[in-house]
Amino acid sequence: MNVEEEVGKLQEEIKRLGQIQEDGSYKVTFGVLFNDDRCANIFEALVGTLRAAKKRKILTYDGELLLQGVHDNTVITMKPSATASSTDATEKS
Repeated sequence: MNVEEEVGKLQEEIKRLGQIQEDGSYKVTFGVLFNDDRCANIFEALVGTLRAAKKRKILTYDGELLLQGVHDNTVITMKPSATASSTDATEKS
């Protein structure tokens, strides 16, 4: 699986595990993602995938490197623009 595919799967998992906000963004904590069995099976390097998504401006979170335990309560926000394509399709139906 290449980086783009992993980032796409990460977006799906954040939608599944996170809470949608009024602005259309999704929020989830690092601990929820890291400790989820499905995520553990999909992502060999969750932290690397998170960094790739952050670099592409799909996600935001504080800090550069997230570590299990230390950063479990760090909030990861998936920007609404990252979910816009699926939302637009739903609204047009």
